[in-house]
Amino acid sequence: MRLVALILAPTPAAAALPAPVVRIVAGAVFVGFGQSKFVHHAREARAFDRYGLPAPDVFTYATGTLELVLGVALLLGLLTRLTALGLAGNMVGAIATGGRVDGGFVNLGLAPMLLVAMLFLVWAGGGRWSLDGALAGKLRQTRTRPVTEPRPHGTEPA
Repeated sequence: MRLVALILAPTPAAAALPAPVVRIVAGAVFVGFGQSKFVHHAREARAFDRYGLPAPDVFTYATGTLELVLGVALLLGLLTRLTALGLAGNMVGAIATGGRVDGGFVNLGLAPMLLVAMLFLVWAGGGRWSLDGALAGKLRQTRTRPVTEPRPHGTEPA
């Protein structure tokens, strides 16, 4: 229960404004790059092959799925801290593979910026307009709801 509370902890006041902006912009970028792994699969798989990854077709689909699903989760603000942690790992992989082999703005400019953004969201959470806030509210309601004693069958409350 403590882990859930930590994941859904409120956004610090200092991050209240930037957190949703970072979350939504980064989520849109991840969705765009994720769908590209499917729309331009052959090109992306060739790049993954050039990076020396085993089974580049599988890696391309797996990375595309990760970026799409977690990108949408970011847009919604759903389990933002966990989502950002997963996408931070994805960016470390992009820097270590594409950055090492190809360099360029996407691998050595955008990927590090997204890594920093994801680390910020791991700390800050989803901010306003996120499903995390709604989930945290539900969690608080269920924890503060009074527990009622079971009544014998046929009796009514006083």
